[in-house]
Amino acid sequence: MSQTQFAAGVTINIHRHDLPDGLVFGPMVAVDTETMGLDPRRDRLCLVQLSAGDGTAHLVQITPPSLGGRGADCPNLKTLLTNPAVTKIFHFARFDVAALYNGLGIMTAPVICTKIASKLVRTYTDRHGLKDLCRDLIGIDLSKQQQTSDWGAPDLTAEQCAYAASDVLHLHALWAKLEPLLIRENRRDIAAACYEFLPMRGRLDLLGYEEPDLFSHR
Repeated sequence: MSQTQFAAGVTINIHRHDLPDGLVFGPMVAVDTETMGLDPRRDRLCLVQLSAGDGTAHLVQITPPSLGGRGADCPNLKTLLTNPAVTKIFHFARFDVAALYNGLGIMTAPVICTKIASKLVRTYTDRHGLKDLCRDLIGIDLSKQQQTSDWGAPDLTAEQCAYAASDVLHLHALWAKLEPLLIRENRRDIAAACYEFLPMRGRLDLLGYEEPDLFSHR
């Protein structure tokens, strides 16, 4: 079942359980997740947001069977997230790939991460959040008011849907700004190596190697 909302020139399609058949996003899709909290080992996956960068966002509600849903039974979504021909753009991919692996049992790849790109080239600032990037690079002011709301609710509010959509609608534009900076600063190959490692970094987090970090001295 799907429903559509419209807000400020944006189309938001809400799907329960899975993406509809035949939906095409092209060679690059922006992806984000919403969970019940910030620990991907503990907090269940509630929502997966996707956009082709065309002003339309698709929100897929993931509901466990115990609450009347289908859980990880979402073949269209999983096929897209694991398609090697489609690059997935995230902001802070480390968390999202871990949440998707824990919630859906899939390793999302290939991926790129705008947060990592920003940290590699915008070394003149310590502001690398999505809100900061949207403001600084593309002149868009995002609202984060719904960030800590209840994403496990069976029916999301219009405000929640607008917030969730905003997390993916601008990632293509951000990458279009960041990729030339990576090339200019000779760090495109470093970024690519980081992106290739991200799915395994997420698995390490799920195994408890977030703190202490497996790569730290102590």
